[in-house]
Amino acid sequence: MSGMIVAAQFGGPIALRMTIGLVVTVVALAIAGRRLFFIERLVASGQPDHGRLQDIPRRIQAELSEVIGQRKMFKRRAPGIAHAMTFWGFIILLFTIIEAYGDLFDKKFVIPLIGHTAVLGFLEDFFSVSILVALAAFTVIRIKQSPARRERGSRFYGSHTKAAWLTLFMIAMVVISLLGYRAAQTNVGEFPYGWWAFASHGIGRAFSGFGKTVNGYLVTGFLLLNVTVIMAFLVFVTYSKHLHIFMAPLNVITSRRPRALGALYSTPSMDMEEVSEDTVFGAGHIEDFRWKQLLDLVTCTECGRCQAVCPAWNTGKPLSPKLLIMSLRDNMFESAPRLLSKHGTGGSGSSNDGNESNSQSGSGGSTSGVESSEDSPTLVPGTIDPDVLWSCLTCGACVEECPVDIEHIDAIVDMRRYEVLMESRFPQEAGLMLRNIENQGDPWGMGGSKRTDWTSGLDFDIPVVSGEIPDDIEYLYWVGCAGALDERARKSTQAIARMLHQAGVKFAILGTRESCTGDPARRMGNEYLFQEQAKANIDTLQKAKVRKIVASCPHCFNSISREYPALGGNFEVIHHSQLLASLVNEGRLTPGKSFSASATYHDPCYLGRHNRVFDEPRDVLSAMPGVKQIEMQRHKERSFCCGAGGARMWMEESIGKRVNMERTDEALSTGADVVVTACPYCLIMIDDAVKANQKEDEVKVMDLSQVVEVSLD
Repeated sequence: MSGMIVAAQFGGPIALRMTIGLVVTVVALAIAGRRLFFIERLVASGQPDHGRLQDIPRRIQAELSEVIGQRKMFKRRAPGIAHAMTFWGFIILLFTIIEAYGDLFDKKFVIPLIGHTAVLGFLEDFFSVSILVALAAFTVIRIKQSPARRERGSRFYGSHTKAAWLTLFMIAMVVISLLGYRAAQTNVGEFPYGWWAFASHGIGRAFSGFGKTVNGYLVTGFLLLNVTVIMAFLVFVTYSKHLHIFMAPLNVITSRRPRALGALYSTPSMDMEEVSEDTVFGAGHIEDFRWKQLLDLVTCTECGRCQAVCPAWNTGKPLSPKLLIMSLRDNMFESAPRLLSKHGTGGSGSSNDGNESNSQSGSGGSTSGVESSEDSPTLVPGTIDPDVLWSCLTCGACVEECPVDIEHIDAIVDMRRYEVLMESRFPQEAGLMLRNIENQGDPWGMGGSKRTDWTSGLDFDIPVVSGEIPDDIEYLYWVGCAGALDERARKSTQAIARMLHQAGVKFAILGTRESCTGDPARRMGNEYLFQEQAKANIDTLQKAKVRKIVASCPHCFNSISREYPALGGNFEVIHHSQLLASLVNEGRLTPGKSFSASATYHDPCYLGRHNRVFDEPRDVLSAMPGVKQIEMQRHKERSFCCGAGGARMWMEESIGKRVNMERTDEALSTGADVVVTACPYCLIMIDDAVKANQKEDEVKVMDLSQVVEVSLD
């Protein structure tokens, strides 16, 4: 750099500035471009993933909210504000980069149609200072949390943290060199902005004593330093976890679902007559993933937000969504020669991505003699330990929290599908549940004859649909397996029926014709069984000409409303908490004063996060004069799972603390008299934990409908 300054005359010869700037830029773009081309071919080697660019307005809205608006980043206030200021700052500083490159060729360069307005000058300086303040905040946060990084409880656990310090330094150098360049310009008469560019003029005063000649050298030196640092940062980003700067906007706009929750990815029809011997179900090797799932892997920022909220990780299980994605990413880079060979291109790219992961490689050269997928270890257990895979509750906390819309659950379930359907490897106790669904139509194996036993406790008759549903019936009540067969859940089912009856709602049930929706089988990975159950149920509902369905189980609600449409079943479905809220709002149900207690509401994962039903249950509780609502620390979008999701209801929990105990401890800590929920599985799990804590005489666990009914007594 000293050679550049010495060689420069007043303001720096244009030819010298242009030559050095162009050389630095071309070299950097070549190195970064080679890496990006390599990444693009890796991602493109994935399986087809259709429908990723449908519903463009929603995708644009998501881009504006998640990327530009930094919505998810603000869930953690201090880091969120710092990140947002840095992100927005670099958007504004794009103008300074254009101006810097223009200045390499012409000192009087002006951005067309924009010019050198006072507003632009102010914004450039304001965000330059904001970025430096944000970097200081990041530094304090990292120093403050540094001792905990190696501890399992820290969200930094397992991350490549050294690269973060280099990132902070390089961003700081971009801003410092920019402000130095602009400050020196103020002293040689080349600065195009007035005093609205307060930081540049303020720093310029410190340089004023050097005189115009020295300031002229500083202009050239800082300008070339600014261009060089920007290009060096570009190369560093493409070879590190900070690749998310480029990949996050792509990942967000191609996210499949609103807020990336709801239905699982639907596999093609599993009609055995259409399946060939070469068909692979699920993901057993990295090349079995779809291209969007591979894009997820290179988008991960290693921020640890998913890990911090994962109920499995927080109760001592080996599953960390972050480490799972990182392990799959490492496997992808290790498998690059094989992926690119199958994709019809030779592997090329650096063997080091700059984030301390030696396995993220893709060496150049021929792909002849590349190991085939048949010869390579399967993802489970080769890359992902079975205990990691089967610890997932599919609660969606990781997906909800991820700031770049990575779809962890789809990747986990795809690996489960391979394990179940291709390898027949799954927890032994889950086998009985799957056989029961297949043979008896419910996870407990009690059979259809028991599905109407719950109605015996009612003092009114419920019509059972045998053919087509009568015209005077407004809703078909889909009771669900737990609601019909579990002794505790039956009480809430009866309460729901009594409330609908009291409100004058005409409803009927399928009785023995109702069967498991297939939700636990699908989350378990048995996609074939799910589709068989779904097709049978869809056929039953269509033949009955069902118009509207009310479901008391969020898992049934999610399956019928979100997942059945992919198999041809389109029905209007409402959850019983939504219907209760509507009936209360319409005055058809008026909660009384008979119930007086403090209550805390537990958001079921498949009602809340997966289907965004947060307010209706709380509105019902608010309508009760005697109820005082107390929120748990983790509620609504950040609610903690009860431990039953992901088919874990039927698997033993032998590692770490039981998830239902963790959630119930949080509920008990509120001091509430009643824990209210709107899911039969949550009711069972929390009730079990309350009894395990020997608190059943002090704290009651009730369904929302039961609370409404008691208030009316």
